[in-house]
Amino acid sequence: MDQFSPTPPNANPADDPSSQRSASRDSLLLSARLRVEGEPEITVRVRNLSAGGLMAEYAQPVSIDTPVEVDVRGVGWVSGRIAWVAEGRVGVAFDREIDPMAARKPVGSGATTPRYAKTTEAAPRPTRPLFRR
Repeated sequence: MDQFSPTPPNANPADDPSSQRSASRDSLLLSARLRVEGEPEITVRVRNLSAGGLMAEYAQPVSIDTPVEVDVRGVGWVSGRIAWVAEGRVGVAFDREIDPMAARKPVGSGATTPRYAKTTEAAPRPTRPLFRR
């Protein structure tokens, strides 16, 4: 542990749910739709994502092992269960593995996507100069 470690010196790493994960996680920030059994669908912020699950901000009380469904951009709806709950965050363990890199792929190469949101390969070249000389 170094001087910048967020773990207090007297903390037991085995008590931290994040230390019990084995898959590599991709730290990111994206919105997803979450359905918790018996609750209305809401938008949550996903903070990290792996093939087996995710961590999201969710301030409502929820029990471990509650069935959920998450609509992850680029992946679609994935079913799972609440794996852990801590301070306004939840861990979701997916029922099947996903490709977490699909959530990072650019979206918006369609005809109705604004030009500024398209990747440079998909965006058409300007028909007039951007700057006057």
